[in-house]
Amino acid sequence: MSQPSEERRLILRAVRQFVEREVIPVASAMEHRGEYPHALAGEMARMGLFGLNVPEQFGGSEVDYVTFARIFTELSRGWLGLAGIIGTHGVLCDVLVRFGTEDQKRRFLPGLASGERRGGICLSESNAGTDLQNISTTASRDGSTYRVNGSKMWITNARYGNTFLLLAKTDASAKPAHRGMSAFVIEKGAPGLIVSRDIDKLGYKTVETCELHFENFPVPAENLIGGVEGQGFVQAMTGLEAERLNVAARGLGVAQAAFEEAIRYARQRVTFGKPIAQHQLIQAKLAEMATKIEASRLLIESAAEKKDRGERCDLEAGMAKLFATETAAEVSFEAMRILGGNGYSKDFPVERYYRDAPLVVIGGGTNELQKLIIARRLLEKYQ
Repeated sequence: MSQPSEERRLILRAVRQFVEREVIPVASAMEHRGEYPHALAGEMARMGLFGLNVPEQFGGSEVDYVTFARIFTELSRGWLGLAGIIGTHGVLCDVLVRFGTEDQKRRFLPGLASGERRGGICLSESNAGTDLQNISTTASRDGSTYRVNGSKMWITNARYGNTFLLLAKTDASAKPAHRGMSAFVIEKGAPGLIVSRDIDKLGYKTVETCELHFENFPVPAENLIGGVEGQGFVQAMTGLEAERLNVAARGLGVAQAAFEEAIRYARQRVTFGKPIAQHQLIQAKLAEMATKIEASRLLIESAAEKKDRGERCDLEAGMAKLFATETAAEVSFEAMRILGGNGYSKDFPVERYYRDAPLVVIGGGTNELQKLIIARRLLEKYQ
């Protein structure tokens, strides 16, 4: 594995200290109150975490993807919802860096890097999540603007964010459908954009997830990403490759947090005259948990290294996302079983990890989809 530079080691140390000192002590209480972490998000902006994948010339830190993944693991070890604030923000940055015009990069990336602009992605709809080719939101050219009509669902940062990646149909008759899709940068402010209800979720709380409704919402033509229609689906899919890495890293963070709580408790809890960590059944659980966590870490960093080299890594990213997030779900449940009744209580953070874990299994492309991607790439590789 490649080692980050001294500067990047300092970034990781700063993130770890931030999580230990400021996030972990307050995360569960704020999550139970449904309180948005404004102060913590502000501190992440001051630390430069909104610009992790933005080039230095636009004010970002442009860390390598291995470091990027490690930062998401650390943040998620403290609080998955907090990591979510910069997760989808990073997808917008990635798409702009790769496909934006020079004018678009100059206009949007500095604000995104500083956190002044808080980003998100408007892809999913009520009838189009995994199958994005089924979207129905349209963007019709009207002189120097496009008029957007439709609705988007499951939009992270919808309420407190202000700048979004939007995927819409600019040619509804195109066959196949993805050739008629275009991507835009949209900004709040003009009439015709309504942030609807906050979706009440099992976990992944406090970071807002909302519905957005568009009614003749104007988007300047110069905000068409890359300046060319019909490229939006490919642009969004490329951005989601990086998202799968950060979702995998988030799963690893949840699993690591659950494991640390379980082993801490197992060393302290005494039954039948000795700590439960000395019972073989508990030891077997801990061994399996730790092994899968380490395997997840290696899969993630292998995929990240491949992406750093500029190589195609959808196979490796899919494997990492699949394994690490399934590990998060399994380890959080095993941690709850080790804690017994205390694991089911809100007095301990394990119940939060258990509620958060399903999000990473479903989000960033469901794990059922990951298996299809993995299988398709394997068939190509071994044909």
